[in-house]
Formats: sequence, C-alpha cells, structure tokens
Amino acid sequence: MVPDNEVLFTNFTYNPDCYYFLYVGELKNYSLNYFVQEALSHRMPNRQIRFVAIIPDVCIQYNYANIMVINPFGEEEFISNHSFVINGKTPRRSWRINSAKFMSAVSDSTVVRNLIEQILERQNQLYINLYESLLEMTLDQIDRVSILGPDKYLARQLNNKITQYKLLDGIVPLADHKVCEDKACLLRTTAALRSQWTDGIFVSGAYSAAGINSAVTFNQDQVERKFGNTNDVYLITRFIPHLLDPTVLAVVANENDVYIAGIADQVIVDGNRFIGSKFPSTVNDQQRKLMHDYTVTVGRLLGKKGYRGIFGCDYLIDNNGEVFFLEINARKQGTTLEFCFTLEQSLPEGAPMLPELEYYAVTENRFPPHVAEMKNNIRNIHWGTYNYKVETTKLTTGYIPQNPYERETFRKIANGELIKDFVILEHPGTNFLVMPGSFVARVVSVAKNRDDVDEGLCQGVGFIKQTIVEADTP
Repeated sequence: MVPDNEVLFTNFTYNPDCYYFLYVGELKNYSLNYFVQEALSHRMPNRQIRFVAIIPDVCIQYNYANIMVINPFGEEEFISNHSFVINGKTPRRSWRINSAKFMSAVSDSTVVRNLIEQILERQNQLYINLYESLLEMTLDQIDRVSILGPDKYLARQLNNKITQYKLLDGIVPLADHKVCEDKACLLRTTAALRSQWTDGIFVSGAYSAAGINSAVTFNQDQVERKFGNTNDVYLITRFIPHLLDPTVLAVVANENDVYIAGIADQVIVDGNRFIGSKFPSTVNDQQRKLMHDYTVTVGRLLGKKGYRGIFGCDYLIDNNGEVFFLEINARKQGTTLEFCFTLEQSLPEGAPMLPELEYYAVTENRFPPHVAEMKNNIRNIHWGTYNYKVETTKLTTGYIPQNPYERETFRKIANGELIKDFVILEHPGTNFLVMPGSFVARVVSVAKNRDDVDEGLCQGVGFIKQTIVEADTP
C-alpha cells in the first residue's frame, strides 16, 4: 500500500491468507496488540492472526510492522514550507493530536474504509481494538465491524466526573465535593469555600484526564486563570494533602465478575499532572484490601449498567493513611501494558491476559476458563514509567531508536537474566519541533527493587534531555 494525502506513512501489505484486526490509537500502546493477537489465536488456532496499527505518531522512521500513520496536523506539517529553518533544514513537527480528532480522521479515511472492505471480503468479522472507546470512532457502523472494547456511549457517560460522584456517593469514600453548573457558580462557590477548604480546592471539568481541564487551586486568581475562558459543568472537591496516588487496574465481565489486575502508584506533579507509575505499590495490606474491595464494588456497578472491559480506579492515601476514591477511568489505563508484561511472568501458564479477558467480556459477557489473579509479586518484578512531556516547544537534535523489546526486558528480569534495565520508547527522531503538551519519549525501567527502577528512570530521562534543546519558533 502506498501513502496518499490521507496516509503519511505505511509499511502495510495485505495478505489475504491472514485474519486481521485493526488497532486505532497511539504508538505507545502498539505492543498491547500482541496480546489481542494471541487471544484471537486461541479462538482461531488454524488462522494466522495479524493486525494493522493505525496511529497518529509522526516519526522519522518506524521499527514496527504493519503501521499506517494518519494525522491531520502532520498532514499539514509534513511537507509545508516554514520560515523556521535550522542548518538549512525545515524541521518536522511532533504534535500530540486530540484523540477525538484522530478518531474522526481515521473514521473518515477512504483508505481505511477501502481496507476494511478488502478485509471483509475474506473474513466474516473485523474487530477494532481501541485504547479508549470514543464516540468519534464510527467505523463500527459498517456491517460486521465491531469495537473490541467497552460500549462507546456508555464509556462516555461513565467518564463524566459528575456522573461518577452521583453514582458512588455513599458507596465509596469520597472527598467533600460540590457540583457547579456553570462558570459563575464555580467562581462563587470556590470563593465561599476558601475559608473552609484551606488546603486547596481541586476543580475539574466534567471530562478531564492527565491534568487537562483540571487544577488544584489555592486562590481565586488561579481559578480565573485556568477556567476563566471555559463554561462547563464542574466538580469541585476539597483538596486532601496526601502521600500516595495509587491506581487499580481491573476488568469487568458482567454485574458479578470483576478481575483485579493489580495496584500501582501514580507519579503526580503539580497536584494533578500524571507523569508515570511505579509497581509494586507501597500501600499497606489494609489499604490494598480496601482498594481491592472498592474497585470490585465499582466494577459490579459498571457491569450492572452494561459496561464490559478494562477500567481503572484512582485513589489517594491521605497523611493519616485513610483511603479516598478519586475517579473511574472507563478505558484502559497507562499501566495496562506494563501490567500485561508483569502478569505474563507471574501467572500460571495458560492463564488469560487482560486483552483476552476483555475480549470474552465484550463478546460473551463472561471470563474465559483458567482465570487467575496475581496474589503476590512472586517473580519480584519492579517497574516504573516516565512520560517525558514538554511544556514549551523543543527541537530534537538527536535520535533514540525505537525499542520494541519492552516485553523481552520484563521476561529477562523475571528469569534473572538481567538484574535491571530500561528502555526508551517512541522518540520521534532528529530535527522535530516537539510542540507544547506533546511527548518526546517514554522511559520504562524494570528491576528487582525500587531503587534500581528509579536509577533507570533517571538515566533514561537524562538520555532524552540530551536529544532536545529549546526552540524559538516564529
């Protein structure tokens, strides 16, 4: 297949003898598809299963098979002439595209729709694997095409913070909170509560993630600066000083069956900005049990509403050791891939991995046989992740080759072939302008203890920093 004005790059060639599914999402979740591929292989042992990864990531080269790059921003930037020139070259631009806009672009793509038509000539069903089920993904309206994940309309409803707090009030421990119907209510209510909620007020729009559309505020000027140009429905909560931000990853198959994959500690800066995670969590046994039980309760509520698939619950542990519920993520979480690698090395042979659990949950409202949860970290696997996101425009002056061997790193640490190692993933390449809010790269450090994990993260971040400089753009 040759790139056209929709497709910026592809190395995909269709093989009519294979059974295909599509992945639509960022490159950072590419490796999750191997687990989906293996799950489908268990159901179709006589077919060769392959996937096509449709991604928005614009890079200098791709060390991955069956890639198709679609990015409306990149389409404009790939060939355009700009007045910003360095050493006689116009740099390309690396954007973190809005997920909804990306899903719309993929759904509207004639190339993708023609590919689907071609695939369906040779197979009865085509699955689309998504990191998050979004309304803007409309390819499932095509006959015999379905999303291998939660219902997108239900996911949209359940990702609403207001809906969550109304659903869970009195069921799990929530911080003191109020709902404001508009900006005027937000400004009035936060001003009135300042003298009572003296540690700060957390403000979030109905939809927010990774620090976007939310902020911890300590005065009214901060509320005005962050939300003065918006007019949303807002959830405001009393900010609770705390030591830990644990997150629980789970899968729900129906209103009774909830699988707990594990607990990791999120690394949060500036009160609400997520930059990575670490495993195993440092919570104590009592806190672990409480979060396990709360997440099962939440999962059963989701299951009763018809939600099927992977989800997560975020918590905080306050300075007195009390557990508070923060939010539901009705989608896969940033820990999903690393938990797959961990579970693969920790569970009995033949136990299904998270994508296989989700496949059965979505298609059959049940879990497959031989389900096993990870009760203990028997292989003594420790890991940490760091998402290197920039707040100002940077220019990449070096290149860290894409490393597709994260899974191998986990296996070698578990088997004792390595004591510690780290990988740097998804670096775009040399001579890219990395725009504010975008990721330069991601570090994953795996070891036998937390100190070695932290050392690997530090070294990985150091390597990334050596590849970027500040860029003064016109």
